[in-house]
Amino acid sequence: MWRFDRKPGRRRGVDRAKRVPLRSTVPSCRKYTEKESVAVFLRDGYIDRYSGDRLVFPGVLRLLSRTLPAVFPFHSRWKVGECHQMYWDLFPTVDHVTSVAYGGADVAENWVTTSMLRNSAKSHWDLQELGWHLCPAGDLKDWDGLTAWFFAYVGDKPELLADKYLYRWYKAAKPLDSSLSADESDASVIDG
Repeated sequence: MWRFDRKPGRRRGVDRAKRVPLRSTVPSCRKYTEKESVAVFLRDGYIDRYSGDRLVFPGVLRLLSRTLPAVFPFHSRWKVGECHQMYWDLFPTVDHVTSVAYGGADVAENWVTTSMLRNSAKSHWDLQELGWHLCPAGDLKDWDGLTAWFFAYVGDKPELLADKYLYRWYKAAKPLDSSLSADESDASVIDG
């Protein structure tokens, strides 16, 4: 509520407006292939770099929805109430540490793995504004996002790969799975 008995310039918010300058944004559209995304997830060890939480290979989550649709539902547009909350909490995505809208580069050095929930919450804000910090990447020897389990499971049930979504993630991760070390696979996809 504004109080008009104060001196001009002493209204609430005026001091804050002086401390926080308006930043212009640059609209842009970015879309990463599943292969580019998996390379970032592997590089980061399937760890949410903003929280340190473990994340899960996208094919595993969809496989759960396909196998247990009543218990673990998925909605193609991620509709709240129809898409299980674990998708928001565990689904990895690529984010820019420094937002492209505020001048961050769209390059691998500025990409990190985070959950859909944290990516949505972060939006265009920088980490300092949110009071967040960048957590260290994980080690694939400790946690691989259940990627090895996914390959073993669909290896025993190859008919599951008739599902186009599962097949896209399978195809994206297959060249990067345990046949290569994480470092070799990251460099070939992210940098190339």
